[in-house]
Amino acid sequence: AGAAGDNATGIAGVNWVSPILPVRVLGKCGGDTSDVVDAVRWAAGLAVDGVPANPTPARVINLSLGGYSLSCSTSLQNAINDVIAQGAVVVTAAGNEGESASFNEPGNCTGVIDVAATGRYGEKADYSNYGAKVNLAAPGGGTYDSGIRSTVNAGNREPLEGGSYAYYEGTSMAAPHVSATVALVLSLVPTLTPSQVLDVLTSSASPFPSSAPNDTCQAVCGAGVLDIRNALIVAAGLRPDRKSTRLNSSHVSESRMP
Repeated sequence: AGAAGDNATGIAGVNWVSPILPVRVLGKCGGDTSDVVDAVRWAAGLAVDGVPANPTPARVINLSLGGYSLSCSTSLQNAINDVIAQGAVVVTAAGNEGESASFNEPGNCTGVIDVAATGRYGEKADYSNYGAKVNLAAPGGGTYDSGIRSTVNAGNREPLEGGSYAYYEGTSMAAPHVSATVALVLSLVPTLTPSQVLDVLTSSASPFPSSAPNDTCQAVCGAGVLDIRNALIVAAGLRPDRKSTRLNSSHVSESRMP
């Protein structure tokens, strides 16, 4: 989501400038839904008993986590409803069981942007959940690649100085691509509602390639594959000053997003 770019080092994330608010909800052995509920509310600036107020509420909440559930729990759905009412966009990982995303919480909650995973050719990653709950897909690593290269800390018991890199696969890697793009979209048009942000992403998504090897995402991974450049073009067209933006566009060189 946020690895620094244009520095000839390591990898480049989607969004190099937006601040990241890390909120830990899971430990070595997982965590409880109540922890996720409190974290979602706190991240958006809502009150949580016994916790100091968040001075920097988030507009985008990435939930690269999940667990099997036939439906979204009432407490989690209420929290998501409340933060969406605050204007926050909630992005979820569809899950890695290779089954219907309807059984993965919080991706099966109403109002979230649920993200499936594709490989390098746009094919559905074999592990990715799928189905009607999924809104769109993004790179998560697949059969024909090494996964998504990511920044990590190499410490086993405590953080080590400096950073390292590792390759990971999963819808937990796909969701941050979308979350970082949402932050870029909101930087262009801060007044967009969560539902309008979803419209920007789905209307600008690239079609799934019909020639993708093995599993295809056609009709089961949402509106298409995340297209960052197209999303920003669509968002720029929604700006109140879009007329002047178009007039000035001939004076700048085209820059493709990573």
